[in-house]
Amino acid sequence: MKRIYFCLLLMMASVGAFAQKQTTVPMLYKSFKPSVITLNTGRKVRQSHTNVYLKNSVLLYLKGEYTMEAEMKNILAVDFEDRHFININNQLAYMVDSVGGNVLYCVELFDREAFERNLQNNVNISNMEIGEMINIGTLDINNEEDWKLPVFKHFYFFWKGEYVKVHERDILRKLNKEQRVMFKRMVALPDFSWQSEKSLMQLLKAITQ
Repeated sequence: MKRIYFCLLLMMASVGAFAQKQTTVPMLYKSFKPSVITLNTGRKVRQSHTNVYLKNSVLLYLKGEYTMEAEMKNILAVDFEDRHFININNQLAYMVDSVGGNVLYCVELFDREAFERNLQNNVNISNMEIGEMINIGTLDINNEEDWKLPVFKHFYFFWKGEYVKVHERDILRKLNKEQRVMFKRMVALPDFSWQSEKSLMQLLKAITQ
């Protein structure tokens, strides 16, 4: 048995999809990084210590010794050194690729329910609560894989000037008759996957033509 001590500020949220990867921290980056925040007014604000919280893909920043959650309704975009995010439905989404002015965006979130099940099934928990927040505690753990957070990808198309959730029903509503034919051909392919960035870009190209 390996004893691991850790502090996880983990406000829980339920999401549903298929896991793409796992992380041992509930944030996009392992440490806080500088970023440039563009507000809805157009004003740009530089922050030296920021991160993306994978609970609901919101911006976190340090204020003294406290970790604060930004008011997402005031944020238009956030630029880290390696990635540009835009605000879609009060979640930070990054661009995967684009074609003909249409864009595929991705939002990454972790699955609270899967994490809770993993802890309850595989970990002896002491001095710890699973609920709104996980506090400082001690875990007796067999394998570090047992407490990794499953991360899920959710996608949006920026389609003809508006954001459309990548879901069959939502997309079909936006397509004309010819585009629907192309759509159905693409999703019927044996290797098509709603969780594959490659598949979604092929779909976006097909309905953009």
